[in-house]
Amino acid sequence: MEGLSRKDRLWIASMETCRKYCGCHQMPERSFFIGDYQFPLCARCTGIMAGHLLGIITAFFCKVPIKAAFGMLPLAIDGTVQKFTDYESNNRRRLVTGILYGFSFMSVCIYGIRRLGKK
Repeated sequence: MEGLSRKDRLWIASMETCRKYCGCHQMPERSFFIGDYQFPLCARCTGIMAGHLLGIITAFFCKVPIKAAFGMLPLAIDGTVQKFTDYESNNRRRLVTGILYGFSFMSVCIYGIRRLGKK
């Protein structure tokens, strides 16, 4: 890695870490870019991570009902339709469905943890 700038080394390390620990495919056409640097997570995984953070933050201020689980459906539908048809989702839709999924998933997990704590 000699000859690379600090920024390039950081970008390479973040790409490798996210590939290894997050399981993201990191396809360039399904990722966002800042300048010449690709996000280390694709648009959908970026949304899921953002949704997880929103779910955790929201849990401090209010209880989200179990009905929040329905927020996972848009990602499931979008991903399934894309997998089995010629339909190609766009990065904005991937981001939004990822945020909904991540928020809903984290909300359901926190709901379950709270329920277990009451028993």
